[in-house]
Amino acid sequence: MKHRYLPMTEQDRAEMMETVGIQSIDELFADIPQSVRYQGTMPMSGPLDEYALLRHMKGLADKNADFDTHASFLGAGLYDHHIPVVINHIISRSEFYTAYTPYQPEISQGELQAIFEFQSYICELTGMKVANASMYDGATAFSEAAVLAAGATKRKKLIVSRTVHPEARQVLRTSANAWGLQIVEIDYKDGVTDLAKLAEAIDADTAAVLVQSPNFFGGIEDLRQIEPLIHAVKGLLVVSANPIALGVLETPGKLGADIVVGDAQPLGISASLGGPTCGFFAVAEPLMRRMPGRIVGQTVDRNGKRGFVLTLQAREQHIRREKATSNICSNQALLALCASVYLSVMGKEGMREVGELNIRKSHYAAGRLAEITGAERVFTAPFFNEFVLKLPEGSSVSEVNSKLLKEGYLGGYDLGRDYPELAGHMLVAVTEKRSKTEIDEFATALEGCI
Repeated sequence: MKHRYLPMTEQDRAEMMETVGIQSIDELFADIPQSVRYQGTMPMSGPLDEYALLRHMKGLADKNADFDTHASFLGAGLYDHHIPVVINHIISRSEFYTAYTPYQPEISQGELQAIFEFQSYICELTGMKVANASMYDGATAFSEAAVLAAGATKRKKLIVSRTVHPEARQVLRTSANAWGLQIVEIDYKDGVTDLAKLAEAIDADTAAVLVQSPNFFGGIEDLRQIEPLIHAVKGLLVVSANPIALGVLETPGKLGADIVVGDAQPLGISASLGGPTCGFFAVAEPLMRRMPGRIVGQTVDRNGKRGFVLTLQAREQHIRREKATSNICSNQALLALCASVYLSVMGKEGMREVGELNIRKSHYAAGRLAEITGAERVFTAPFFNEFVLKLPEGSSVSEVNSKLLKEGYLGGYDLGRDYPELAGHMLVAVTEKRSKTEIDEFATALEGCI
């Protein structure tokens, strides 16, 4: 009897083993050392009916500390921003969540237009001329920007600030190793890039300077000072930006950036226990043909009716490998749609308002937490919605966070994990969702946990 939902029968299995010349399935794993194989049976329950299984899975899910059960003061790349309910309604339509790559424009106009709108929004936010259809995430976009800069300038030296997200720098180093690029890291001063050390490091071999603003510490970099330093040697300026901050700050494009990248997670995308997210990538017009991924363009059909098509796909799937700019073969279309819906719902006024709320609430929190005995803010540079708080001498951030978790709070990021000199320092994030009451109660709880 054929079982419709089973991938194969025992007879199928036996015939396949005979074809490949093995006596048991275990022989397929012969090259894996016994020391790293799992011994015995995985711990699991017996068979459950549907209702029992749903209750069991809900019980497991309820063990998570999430944004619904805890007030989050944890950012460091993933943020607890408000997600308008209309977003999940729209992305739940099957036309979007089941859509494949829109190679056939005649049947993919809705998907193509959604991507085109995303590109248009990103250009407006960043002040750049051209944006692609999205990237896997912000870190991927950051490393691809570095590779683009090296190829465009035909130089091997990349200068990156230590205030850039540590994980983005890790991805950059991985890519740089494969491409034979040299990475030079510049230290920070008062929470932002040390401009004096940056100026010393830049020379005629420098392909690009890569900075993040607002940076990993929340500090706003002085792009007006950085831009002439790199352009004086005909290198490129790469800026990683927080899209929410772009609602209130001057666009990187107007400040001289050649490439602007970032993570679109703050734009209506759920943190989802760590991902996936969606990266954005925008460039000045001269670099358009070097962009990774794909671009959706607007055109007209033979009857003069507006339509959308895929254009400029300079990747190995479509052109000779040696001429490809990247091996990025896809984009985050569904999550880019989240960002597009968010931006259309918020509008210019809404983006400015949510940005201002992030600034006001985080600055109130910074002042309130600095009142804790023995705690202090260590940087005075302007910041957006994150700031660094030094805990009293001898405090362990991880231990404090464990206590805060029991009190119903997701505490700040332990900076000692990535910056040894900042052991005992907490990176605190405050978004528009945090109320004054929550901030005050968090300050009280933090003081009690130290």
